[in-house]
Amino acid sequence: MLISRIYETAPEHASERAKRAFALLDSLGVPYRRVEHEAAETMELCAAISDALGARICKNLFLCNRQQTAFYLLAMPEDKPFYTKDLSRQIGSSRLSFAPAEKMEELLGCSPGSASVLGLASDAERRVRLLLERDVAEAERFACHPCDNTGSLALATRDLLEKVLPALGHPYDVVEL
Repeated sequence: MLISRIYETAPEHASERAKRAFALLDSLGVPYRRVEHEAAETMELCAAISDALGARICKNLFLCNRQQTAFYLLAMPEDKPFYTKDLSRQIGSSRLSFAPAEKMEELLGCSPGSASVLGLASDAERRVRLLLERDVAEAERFACHPCDNTGSLALATRDLLEKVLPALGHPYDVVEL
């Protein structure tokens, strides 16, 4: 996989989704490092990107309850196993499953393979509950796609928790997997 050099400014040519993500970070004065690359839809492809950024890209799972009335974005380390029953117990929701792609598009403005906490900017009604796995929440750096999987970025986790999420009015819960 070809990976660009590291940049510290927003790309000039990017999808509208990515432009909105970088505009959010820039408006908040949040520094980041970013790279461009081919579409990375699997965690295996993200491994080389993580190495280039110096931060592990999170696995982002978009989940819902059986009735599709409660939605969750889980950011977790790429190498941790995920068991729905363990997470369900922690968040008080039964019958978790992957949410439909249409709901991801509607609520996060992302397509499968591009889910990102930065997509929460599209969730004005705060229908998506953000779940950060403890290792992700306690890591020094946080890496993700800018709502488009042809680029990736890394920022200080502290900036995500103390600047980005409060600016979006989006709380989060820490879970353990």
